Amino acid sequence: MKKLLVLMLTLGLAIGCDKIDELTKFEMDYEQEVIIPSTTGIDLPFDVFTPETETNSESEFEINDTRKDLIEEIKLIELVLQIENPTDSDFSFLESIEVFIAAEGLEEQRIAFEEEVAPDTGMRLMLNTSDIDLQDYIKKDSFTLRLKTVTDEIINQDHTIKVKSVFFVDAKILGI
Repeated sequence: MKKLLVLMLTLGLAIGCDKIDELTKFEMDYEQEVIIPSTTGIDLPFDVFTPETETNSESEFEINDTRKDLIEEIKLIELVLQIENPTDSDFSFLESIEVFIAAEGLEEQRIAFEEEVAPDTGMRLMLNTSDIDLQDYIKKDSFTLRLKTVTDEIINQDHTIKVKSVFFVDAKILGI
């Protein structure tokens, strides 16, 4: 009987800790906008940079009842490109794309990519994400993204692209 009580107590604590652990996990979303300029050639790689993006990480952590020093891991879980203008265009002009993150004092890291963009992709392109811890970048005051693109057809007008990124944040439970 005593063993059963200890087992039930242990199981209850484990389930309780799992529920508390879920409270220390949340997502941070960012949106930037870039312009892919009209091109005169194809199969040439070129870079497009987002404006510097403020992370507001301190306030995001506070809203989610945690602090910078309690963050265990931050990973990019989604990066989606959406054509905003021209409204009748799609991503068929892209052959490949890589996205890199940079922040002051840190080396640039590749965080998302699509090595072969399908010709029927449409106006929305979800990229593959790299499985790396990005907490050093998101804890900074700001970061920039660089899109390294290769086109496989000529585009006659500038394309305005919305870049939406979602980062998963995991913090320590009650600081332990």
